[in-house]
Amino acid sequence: MNISNAKQIRDKEMENKIETNISETTSTDEHSAAHTKFEVPDPIVEVNDLNLYYGSKQALKNIYMDIPKNKATAFIGPSGCGKSTLLRCFNRLNDLVDSAKVDGEILIDGDDIYDSSIDITQLRKRVGMVFQKSNPFPKSIYENVAYGARIAGENRKSVLDEVVEKSLKSAALWDEVSDRLDESALGMSGGQMQRLCIARAIAVEPDVLLMDEPCSALDPIATGKIEDLITQLKESYTIVIVTHNMQQASRVSDFTAFMYLGEIIEYDETETIFLNPSNKQTEDYVSGKFG
Repeated sequence: MNISNAKQIRDKEMENKIETNISETTSTDEHSAAHTKFEVPDPIVEVNDLNLYYGSKQALKNIYMDIPKNKATAFIGPSGCGKSTLLRCFNRLNDLVDSAKVDGEILIDGDDIYDSSIDITQLRKRVGMVFQKSNPFPKSIYENVAYGARIAGENRKSVLDEVVEKSLKSAALWDEVSDRLDESALGMSGGQMQRLCIARAIAVEPDVLLMDEPCSALDPIATGKIEDLITQLKESYTIVIVTHNMQQASRVSDFTAFMYLGEIIEYDETETIFLNPSNKQTEDYVSGKFG
């Protein structure tokens, strides 16, 4: 048996063991834990008994959590555990999946975002999104950043100039592109494209910025720039990031939620999650015993 196969077998055995531990938890304990929220300072997002289904498959199970304002919160866990699915609930991107059904409650600044009166366009202005793969529009650098303001009806050049400069500076990109704003965004490097997408997202001044593995396709230097940027941005925005990189989560986030099989296993301050977790499953994951 080669080393790769042996590792796969060990990982599978560990996952089976953890799944067994979860299933053996008594229903009373599950009910009690589900309704016990980890308290965070000044929450901007409140999630109460959130469940999500893709057809008959339940992808998220009884999620309760609060996300603090002007902090970075990381979602970690193995592939398929529900991290990105939960993230996409916050701006209702899961609505685009025909088979998706959501029940429960998500409040952003006290507003129930699944209420029938909610304007989805306005919600996605308040809750921006940066995807795993950078997706600049086939337009100039300037027009990429100005896009949101134009959609909102702003066409005054002086105002658009200000929005573009401010956003590119906030995304630590202005000094690199200020002399070529009319050039195509598609000619930028991968790291620059991702920072451009961040600039485009913050140009409409959202309350919350979601990041779905924003560094997974970047080299270490570009990744470092994005991480430095996250640290700066959380002074003005609430950041929620999905990452498979444990070191990245420990570097950039203030709070971390470990997810497994559609559930939040543990949610606490990042230092506690990585140095003194209260749950054995969390300890096994962050120490690299499985995942």
